[in-house]
Amino acid sequence: MDNIAGRKSSLTWAVNASVVVLVVLWLLPTVGLFVSSFRTGDQIATSGWWKALFPSEQNLTLRAAGPEAQVEENGLYVIEGTFFEEGATPEISTWGTSSRDIGIYEPGDTGEFRDGSTITLSADGSYRMESAEPFEGSRGPRVFVTAQTPPELTLENYRNLLFDPNNVDGMSRAFLSTLTVTIPATVIPILVAAFAAYALAWMDFKGRALLIACVVGLLVVPLQLALIPLLKLHLAIGIGKGYLGVWLAHTGFGLPMAIYLLRNYMAGLPRDIIENARVDGATEYQIFIRIILPLSFPALASFAIFQFLWTWNDLLVAKVFLIDATGQTTVMTAKIVELMGTRGGNWEILATAAFVSISVPLLVFFLMQKYLVRGLLAGSVK
Repeated sequence: MDNIAGRKSSLTWAVNASVVVLVVLWLLPTVGLFVSSFRTGDQIATSGWWKALFPSEQNLTLRAAGPEAQVEENGLYVIEGTFFEEGATPEISTWGTSSRDIGIYEPGDTGEFRDGSTITLSADGSYRMESAEPFEGSRGPRVFVTAQTPPELTLENYRNLLFDPNNVDGMSRAFLSTLTVTIPATVIPILVAAFAAYALAWMDFKGRALLIACVVGLLVVPLQLALIPLLKLHLAIGIGKGYLGVWLAHTGFGLPMAIYLLRNYMAGLPRDIIENARVDGATEYQIFIRIILPLSFPALASFAIFQFLWTWNDLLVAKVFLIDATGQTTVMTAKIVELMGTRGGNWEILATAAFVSISVPLLVFFLMQKYLVRGLLAGSVK
């Protein structure tokens, strides 16, 4: 009796619970990346992002003040200071003068360095170093501590990535290069596919069924099969090292999906509208521009979302068709790969760069997602 129209199924709660679980699973990576972009490198290395709001125990490498800070007291050379900035409240639990044995001393104990000097370290990070001989060298000795640190969220990662003179040029150039690749590579396939879809949906000509079959067949062809032959063709005609080559490559790889999606949607439009326009003397071009395109906006927006997300997040096609040793046309995905090589240990910078990269696709998706389902259901209901 649960299937009678007008009555809710007893399994509605299971469906709702499944949807909630799927949404949470999809959101977790993005939320984790977002939270990690505000954490320090030490916090990311020692605890998961879900512990960002709780104190965590970290192993820290601290460096004492250099010889320039020493003073002489009763025949001893003394350096006093604190390892933590004013306002910071970490609490040291154990420490050591060697990275091999961090837990050898407790707060308040006195440890000895290799040169014979000693250091007394308190739980709050204040220290006193003593030596019978003057301290020498350009820098102070290192101390290795295990400390309970409070939660810390900072905007320093974004400042370093977006406003640091060493990074800002590269990231801003990569952002603009990605926009330069993505926008034409989204618009061009839509323009070409819209004309082709209208012809396959509403114009009678020989070979139309064969063309539709070819379009469907091209949907299952992996783009990796065409990369090298297409690159050789582009190099032979002189467009293999710039934006034009990558625009045409994305257009070719995206056209089968675009034509198939738009053709299904246009074929489902009411025939009476088309026939009445023809009776009134409208040309095929006028019908397409004034009637078909406005009615097909959901399908156009749906494909635009897919094409934009694919081209924005693309690395393979950009690496193959944007051959530039100077880095002027490097896209953001390639720039992040470079950061992994140059800043492989700076996870906070990588997390920030990755979130900056996905922020634009997220914005596009949320602005246009209401058209996504309508476009995907094109042709499913008559």
